[in-house]
Amino acid sequence: MSSENALLLAGNLTETALVVMLIYRRAWRTLPFFFIYSLETLAGSILYFFVLRYWQHQALHTYFYESVLDAALQFCVLVELTWSVFRPYRRALPPATAFLLGILIAIAGMAIWPFTEATAFAHFSHQWQLLGRLQQTDSILRVLFFLALAGCSQLLSIGWKDRELQVATGLGFYSLVSLTVIMVQSHQVAGPQYRMVDDFLEAAYNFSLVYWIVCFAQKEAARREFSPQMQSVLLAVAGAARSMRIAASDSVTSARKDKRP
Repeated sequence: MSSENALLLAGNLTETALVVMLIYRRAWRTLPFFFIYSLETLAGSILYFFVLRYWQHQALHTYFYESVLDAALQFCVLVELTWSVFRPYRRALPPATAFLLGILIAIAGMAIWPFTEATAFAHFSHQWQLLGRLQQTDSILRVLFFLALAGCSQLLSIGWKDRELQVATGLGFYSLVSLTVIMVQSHQVAGPQYRMVDDFLEAAYNFSLVYWIVCFAQKEAARREFSPQMQSVLLAVAGAARSMRIAASDSVTSARKDKRP
């Protein structure tokens, strides 16, 4: 068995083990998008295996659409992790906070997009170059998200035993390796070295899967209260949002009264 096939098989086994562990921990209750993402990666790997074996002419199209879906789900996972961090104070926050967080993360992605390049995909069509830039943007966004979450861990009162930081760590590690692989391959031509770097990326992905399995095998740590500074910020945001909602409601009421004969 070649190293490529061995890594793919190991990936399928670890993806299956992760999904089983997530089901055992009932992760769909607290992290539904991460659970869906894990199911999608497992289903995508199995589908891609059969496509390579029986419909090889469809392999590139399958990889393209699966990669786009994968990027979209990972974006949802980032929004979910951000919203999950604020779990202790969700009731005090406006209902539209989760939507606002998604917009902020999307804006961050759009800010990263102009700085990405598709050199590694220059010999492909325009469609594949766009996919390359999307993957680079998504990887950079995940790395920055992990750094921001780890950097604000004291304010948010989260540590390495908290699910949010554990999931972000696995995504951040794999994304950092992915960016490194893209940079290396952009200066290489196709050959054994090119394939070797791809194998290294697959091994890094398997490492992230094993890390998640180990993390979810342990009981989730009890959430601590936010630091006093973070509590003050959240209460101020909640108060401002409540005041704006009341002011808007009063404006609508006054306008309706003015329209009456």
